[in-house]
Amino acid sequence: MRKIRVLFLCTGNSARSIMGATLLQQLGGDAFEVFSAGTHPKGVNPFTVCVLEPLGIDMSEERSKNVSEFAERSFDYVITVCDSAAEECPVFPGAPRRIHWSFADPAAVEGTGDEKLRAFQRTAREMKTRLGTFVPVARRSVGLRA
Repeated sequence: MRKIRVLFLCTGNSARSIMGATLLQQLGGDAFEVFSAGTHPKGVNPFTVCVLEPLGIDMSEERSKNVSEFAERSFDYVITVCDSAAEECPVFPGAPRRIHWSFADPAAVEGTGDEKLRAFQRTAREMKTRLGTFVPVARRSVGLRA
């Protein structure tokens, strides 16, 4: 079975793109091969780990990656999850479908640890909702049963 190749892209590859990639892998399962990267990677935000690990997502091998690591790879979809990354998104071989989902940066939230955690949880919930719509559409686009 051919896997649907998806790259999530944001600026820092510390929160939103990692959340999108790991959540899609969890929701889409074996039908997807998923990656994340940043235009200016800065390390995995600890709140990203706090939000994803309770969902059963193993974050032990996760790291921030520069989009240049994927320059020669082809994708079915490139999903930018912040406005800055959408503006800086490079061209990839194979003319993947480009989708832009603008999510507020949870790492930019000021306040207590609980307030920051809630911002990350909100972003994860919003992504799960968006991905719930995306998964069946992407599967149909390559001829897989939804």
